[in-house]
Amino acid sequence: MIISSDHQLEKYKEIGKKSADILWQLWQATVEGATPTAIDKLAERLCQKNGVIPAFKGVGSKKNPYRYVTCIGVNDGVVHGIPTDIPLEKGDIVKVDFGIIDEGFYTDHCFTKSIGEPSEEDLRLMKVARRSVQEAARKAIVGNRVGDLGYTMQSVAEKAGFSTVKEYVGHGIGFTMHDEPQIPAWGQIRKGLTLRRGEVLCIEAQVIASEDDGVYMEEDGWTIKSTSGAKAAMFEYMVVVQEHKPVFLTPTLDWPLY
Repeated sequence: MIISSDHQLEKYKEIGKKSADILWQLWQATVEGATPTAIDKLAERLCQKNGVIPAFKGVGSKKNPYRYVTCIGVNDGVVHGIPTDIPLEKGDIVKVDFGIIDEGFYTDHCFTKSIGEPSEEDLRLMKVARRSVQEAARKAIVGNRVGDLGYTMQSVAEKAGFSTVKEYVGHGIGFTMHDEPQIPAWGQIRKGLTLRRGEVLCIEAQVIASEDDGVYMEEDGWTIKSTSGAKAAMFEYMVVVQEHKPVFLTPTLDWPLY
């Protein structure tokens, strides 16, 4: 989507704030003893309370549509995790991905949180993953290329001894959840499509605490896990491309990690 007016931008910022407010309540509910299923049901109630439509529910193929409001991955769960009834435990690394549809506009964003104080290595993983995506998102300015953002995410992760997942990518968003361009969490400087003013983008990366970036899909047809069994962290931010610095539609940059 290309933002076409100041009014449209302000409207999208309002909707992004509403989505982030719901996501923050999910962050608060992501605690020891809670189940991902309970968090997902809370998300559905909050959508109803706020008069918005869950963006994820019903996506996918007709044979296996997604039936949940959130995607919740725990530890080696990388992305697209179907919520389970397994209670969260201290030391778990939890990814909660969520989005809404409001007045035709879609949102899509994600946090990672440790249940209780994380180990030194888990904290480093989360910090590196967050920094990789935030640094890339801040480069969403006119004239930069998709490869500049991907290179940033990949290089930050790999310098720390981690890897970024190659099979799943960030994307444009707007009046549909997945729009052009695709934004991989890997790439080459000055390669790929040139970013245009007003483009709305979801910048995301799944970072695995291993040099092995392999992933596999569970039998449910959705949940993606790391092949190595290593833990993963994921962050996702929505931005609007501008001349000098992007506008962040989802104000989640300074959220705690635990």
